[in-house]
Amino acid sequence: MFDAALSALSSLADPSLLIMLAIGVFAGLVMGLIPGLGGTGAVAILMPITFGMQPEQAFALLIGALAVVHTSDTVSAVLLGAPGSASASVTMLDGYAMARKGQAKRALSLAFLSSMAGGLIGALGLTLAIPLARPLVLSFASPELFMLTVLGVSLAAVLSRGNIVKGLLAGFLGLLLGQVGTSPTTAEERFTFGSLFLGDGLSLVAVALGIFGLAEIASRVGQRTVDKDMVGLGGGWMSGIKEWLTHWSQVIRGALIGIWAGVLPGVGATAGTWLAYGQAVATAKDKRNFGKGDPRGIVGPESSNNSVEAGDLIPTLLFGIPGGVPSAMLLGMLLTYGIQPGPAIVTEHLNLMYLIVWCFAIASILGAFLCFLATPSLAKLTKVPFAVLGAGLLVIMLLGAFQEGGQIGDLWIMIILGAVGWLMKATDTPRAPFLIGFVLAIPMERYYYLTDSLYDGLGWLTRPGVLVFLAVLIAPALLALVKRTRKSAPDLGHRGEDDLSHGEEDEAEDGQLKDSIWSLGLALGVTLIFGTALAVSQSFSAEAQLMPRLVSIGGLITGLILLWKELRARRSIGDGPGWTHDVTIAMRMFAAMALFLVLVMLGGYLLAVALFVPAFLLFVARATPRTTIIYTLVLCAVLLTLPSILPVDLPTGLLQS
Repeated sequence: MFDAALSALSSLADPSLLIMLAIGVFAGLVMGLIPGLGGTGAVAILMPITFGMQPEQAFALLIGALAVVHTSDTVSAVLLGAPGSASASVTMLDGYAMARKGQAKRALSLAFLSSMAGGLIGALGLTLAIPLARPLVLSFASPELFMLTVLGVSLAAVLSRGNIVKGLLAGFLGLLLGQVGTSPTTAEERFTFGSLFLGDGLSLVAVALGIFGLAEIASRVGQRTVDKDMVGLGGGWMSGIKEWLTHWSQVIRGALIGIWAGVLPGVGATAGTWLAYGQAVATAKDKRNFGKGDPRGIVGPESSNNSVEAGDLIPTLLFGIPGGVPSAMLLGMLLTYGIQPGPAIVTEHLNLMYLIVWCFAIASILGAFLCFLATPSLAKLTKVPFAVLGAGLLVIMLLGAFQEGGQIGDLWIMIILGAVGWLMKATDTPRAPFLIGFVLAIPMERYYYLTDSLYDGLGWLTRPGVLVFLAVLIAPALLALVKRTRKSAPDLGHRGEDDLSHGEEDEAEDGQLKDSIWSLGLALGVTLIFGTALAVSQSFSAEAQLMPRLVSIGGLITGLILLWKELRARRSIGDGPGWTHDVTIAMRMFAAMALFLVLVMLGGYLLAVALFVPAFLLFVARATPRTTIIYTLVLCAVLLTLPSILPVDLPTGLLQS
């Protein structure tokens, strides 16, 4: 193993790997500043660029971005009091208070160094986990691997913020969507309804960018101004660095908590940072300054939020259980390259695992260094209204989704799922279990088919490893049930486990349409989908219907439970918010996205951008004519030069053929 680690390190002498790592770090720093993107946005937007690359180059790019998003998201939290991601909201408590005293540089230096140390300690934890877990991983057979995939989806749902039933329903829906296309066991087409486009299944990039990226744009596009004035940077770089050295024990404790939060599927970065903050308060002798600019309130959480991402890679790579949305997409990338997590990766691709470790460590150092240099410039990005950023992000996301399959159909799927993602967010339905279910659908089916073929009946359930995983699966549900029975609040069924968060994107769910007719409609619609899927699956062969039938029955039962809870929670069907201003903005946004795609189909991508972007900036973002002209010209120039720099194809229209 030591030889594999040295070999992976020596491979970084390849200039192409270093360039990809540097691009990933830069992109991650910029995306960390944009509210709502974080690790999910960074990985999803960069993923299309990796098509055609070698696995080493692709993962250098993605890991470089993932390692530093929590380093730069602190900038807006400290300077604006508006965190770039939900996990940075913990740092905001003391960081923004310190900045308002004229000590912004002191707060940022504490945060940057702590993030760097957390990333390094997280990389060390990942390194130690490889030899320790390798014997266990190699002992797994198909029953254990099947239970691991079940565990990944179930824990993501059970431990997700909000209603557990909604989390399970989202997981089942992701599993069902992942089975659209050709069956991995019989090569039989399922749920394609005769469409050649659906025969290859749905694009991971389109699904991820739709459920999270477009949904986030639709939610935030009404944000035309930045309300708060940015505080001055002030002085204190050196004082912060010196002070950081005196809090080394908090750094280590915070990083270890982060690794543990990452290893546990479904906990996520926000829970990890709050746990780190809680232990900092609990172990402090003087607690009076917490929330008023205490350095310990910055050091602990910032050490934790970077190490969470490294800890998340441990179950993802070694067991195939993604703990969050970014790691789910990385798992999907592994499967795209034909690399199976678990026994195969520790025997056949050990060099790649250690390359990921080295990339994470180097990116953590490079990210902190660049943040020190570029903070004045990065801080200016936090002043740009999201509505202005939205036009460029929409163009980039749709272009990225097109690269995997080269089909306009992927973009229509992306917009449809964007609307679904927005509705899930608005009704407080966790989206992370959906994406994790989508990624794990095919591996789960393969392992279930092998288990069903090799074992008679349910005898495989008595295997020791399977029993352990069943215990791990049942324990959180029992704990949640016990906590619920101790509560007397009548609406607890909808609040669920409010103290747990899952994934940085679902941590920020606002649920403005929770307990509304929209929530009821979502429950009814998804229940009908599962009922229809169960009926359609009866026409498949016995082997091909094995998993769809199982998922459809589970989703149908869960949907009926949620439907009953939604009906019981309201006295009349009109209770709760109905057609709100947020709904109007979202509907207009998705209509605008559809119009953009129509323009693409008619005149091609470049012409559509030249027409759509200025209209969006003038009438939606209310930008000035000067800003609109410059923005559009720069964006078109980038699109013109992009195909000559990267393997990127622009969609063509009917008028161009």
